[in-house]
Amino acid sequence: MLRFGSRSTKPADSGGPNTLGAPRRSEIVRIAQVDQDSEGGRHQRDRAVREAVRSGLIGPAHVAAGFLDADGIQESVRDLQRAFGDAPVLHTFAAKAAPLVPVLRLLARSGMGCEVASPGEFAQAVAAGFPPERIVLDSPAKTRADLVHALALGVAVNADNFPELDRIGSLLAVRESTSVLGLRINPQVGAGAIDAMSTASLGSKFGVPMRDAGARKRILKAFAERPWLTRLHVHVGSQGCSLELIGQGVRAAYELAEEINAMAGRQQVTSLDIGGGLPVNFDDDEIRPTYADYVRELRASVPELLGGRYDLVTEFGRSLVAKNGFTAAVVEYTKDTGGRRIALTHAGAHIATRTVFMPEAWPLRIAVYDSDGRPKHAPERVQDVAGPCCFAGDLVARGRKLPELAPGDVVVLLDTGGYYFSSPWSYNSLARPAVHGFTTRESDIRFAAVRPEQTLVEILAESGVDQADALLFSDVDSTPAHRDRRPTPTAPTPTRT
Repeated sequence: MLRFGSRSTKPADSGGPNTLGAPRRSEIVRIAQVDQDSEGGRHQRDRAVREAVRSGLIGPAHVAAGFLDADGIQESVRDLQRAFGDAPVLHTFAAKAAPLVPVLRLLARSGMGCEVASPGEFAQAVAAGFPPERIVLDSPAKTRADLVHALALGVAVNADNFPELDRIGSLLAVRESTSVLGLRINPQVGAGAIDAMSTASLGSKFGVPMRDAGARKRILKAFAERPWLTRLHVHVGSQGCSLELIGQGVRAAYELAEEINAMAGRQQVTSLDIGGGLPVNFDDDEIRPTYADYVRELRASVPELLGGRYDLVTEFGRSLVAKNGFTAAVVEYTKDTGGRRIALTHAGAHIATRTVFMPEAWPLRIAVYDSDGRPKHAPERVQDVAGPCCFAGDLVARGRKLPELAPGDVVVLLDTGGYYFSSPWSYNSLARPAVHGFTTRESDIRFAAVRPEQTLVEILAESGVDQADALLFSDVDSTPAHRDRRPTPTAPTPTRT
C-alpha cells in the first residue's frame, strides 16, 4: 500500500562504523527502497490533488480544504500495533491531534482507544463509538462535573495533582466507580528542542513533580492512603523530544511504580500510562523515527517494561495522522514588494497557526500544483507564501524556493494531518475549511466528506447574530423596531460539498 510517508527500516540515530564511510550494500538497498516508497507516496498524493481539483473539492468555489488518507491512517495503526507485539497494551489516540468524529470512528474500528482532555473531546470519543473502558481522561483542570461524568461511565482518569486526588476521593466516598484511576507525575528529566511541547521540564504545568523537595515522599504517601489509585501516568512531551528523553521519563515512572508496590507489600500499581510523543519528521517523506525505533528505546531504557508485569497505555496522536494528511489552498494573487515575490493564498494562520507564529519550530514543506491539479514544473523562484489573515506575519513559508506561483495554482501544505485543518482558528471570521477523507484501495480515488465547509450563516450564528441587540441597554436603542432589525449576509454563502 502506497503512503505519503515511507517508513524507515533503519533505527533512528543508529550510527555505527559505517556512518561516515561508504554505505553497506544493505544500506544502499534500504535507501533505494525508501526513495521508491517516497516516489509512490508522491504519486498517490498527486493523484489525490488532481482528482480533488477535477471534482471541485478545491478550486475557485472552495479555496482551502484538508485531506486525510484513510488507508494511510489504518496502516499507521498497524505499524504501532506490530511494534509492541504481544505486550499487554491499550493504544489510545490523542483526540486533540484530529478532533473529528469520522477520524475517531475509523481509529476505533482499527482497534484503538481514545485519550481525551476536555468535555468536547470526551463527547466526540463517545459519539465515535469508543467504549468507556477504552477512553482515558487527561486534563490539568478537570471540573467536578467532568470527574462525576467520567467516574459514572467507568472512564479511566489520570489525576494531575494532589487536590484533584482529594476531589476524586470525595466522589468515590459517595459512589463507587469501575474507573481505573492514576496519578500523572512529572519526572523532570528536562525539555526537548521545543520548550512549549516539553511536559517534563523542571517547571512544567503538568503532573506532580518528582524531584522537588519532599515530592517523592508525598507521592508515596498519596498511594499508601488511596488503595484505589492503581496507575501511574507519564508524558515527557512530543515534537522536539528525543527518544532517549522519552525513555528516561518512562524509566522514572517504572521505578516509582516498583517503589510504591514494594511499600504496599502488593502490586498496587498495575498499569503504566506512558503517554505518546513520537516526533514527526517534517523534512521529507520518510517516516522517522518509527514506532519500532520507539520500542527499541523502551527496551533499552526499561528492559522490564514489556514483560507483562504492568499493563500499558499509550497516547499517540500526531505520529498517527500527520503524514496521512495535507492542506490544499488556491493562490489568489501574486505580487512583488520590496524585492520580494509574495503569493497570496487561502492557507494562513487560521489553518497553520503554529507554523505562522513559530516558523522555526514548525516549518512545513510545500508542494505546488497548477490550476488543473498537476504538479507544477515551472522555473523555481524564491518567494513567500502568505495567507489571507489580516496581519503582516501571516506567512506559511518565507523566502522559499518553489516553482513560480501564479493565480489559480494550488499550494499543498504537507504533513498537516494532525493539529492543522482539524483544529482551525477563527481569526478574521474566516470559514473553517472542509475536510475530506479518501481511499485508493480501488483503481479510482474515492472521497468522503469528514467535515463540511463552514457557511456564512454558521459564522453569523456563532458570532451572536440572534443576540445582535443584547448590549443595547438604553431604552432608545431597545425599541421594538430596532430589535426587529436583523443583519443578513450579503455575500454568497459558500456551498457545501
